Amino acid sequence: MEITEIIKDSFTFPVNNLKALGIYIAFTLAAGIVIGLAAVCTQFSVNNSALLIVSFLLLIVSLLIGFILAGYEIDIIKTGIDFEEIAPSIDIKNDLVRGIKAIIVAIVYYIIPAIITIIVAALTNLPQNMINVAQNLNQTIANTNGTVVASSAIDMVPKELIANLAGSITLTVLVGIVLFIIFSFFHYMANARLANTDSLGEALNIPEAFRDLSRIGFGKVIATVLLLIIIVVVITAILGYIYQYIPALTILNIIVSPFLMFAMNRANGLLYSDIV
Repeated sequence: MEITEIIKDSFTFPVNNLKALGIYIAFTLAAGIVIGLAAVCTQFSVNNSALLIVSFLLLIVSLLIGFILAGYEIDIIKTGIDFEEIAPSIDIKNDLVRGIKAIIVAIVYYIIPAIITIIVAALTNLPQNMINVAQNLNQTIANTNGTVVASSAIDMVPKELIANLAGSITLTVLVGIVLFIIFSFFHYMANARLANTDSLGEALNIPEAFRDLSRIGFGKVIATVLLLIIIVVVITAILGYIYQYIPALTILNIIVSPFLMFAMNRANGLLYSDIV
């Protein structure tokens, strides 16, 4: 499919499946209510072990609902892969299992760039550079008997220490951003692979996820994802502007967020259909 066709289909899909969208919204609302109740119970559980237990159980329930929703989002991707026009019904048991798989996939794909970024931070001596600046800053304040505030004391820190810290932070952040962007695209393909095969092993096959990107076309995937992001940002900005003047309308987020989730997952499946 062409990019414009993918975008058009993705945003008409939830409109054509309002019942399924409504059920999805109901589940997201349920998760929010349960989390809210858990927060209230936790706040008043300081001297009440029973409330603490209730809070813990509510958190477990919200976690389970989250897994079900994650699994259902994989189902939406599958509809795009198979060009199905009707959204599937929520299957609590299967979506729960599929959701757990999806969470595992997300953890694996994002823990890799996180670990590499930590290694880069260590190699650039970021922790020690931070310690050196902090120690120098504290010593400067101590030498002035506390008469110099931290913001002014920073100007007294040797420029070499500041330069070393700035260099470490800059390199680490840049590497981290690039890695997380790259692995976000890998994760995007991994979710489609999970939807297509229902296999955790296939979803965690990073080399194949990379090959899927190349099979579809890096340019096509990047252009589609960027266009989706731009559309979401524009919609969010417009609504944010409206909310400034009519705060009560923020309740629309209950509908808008699930709608956008439907569209983005549908687009993922339609992209992946090119190689199935």
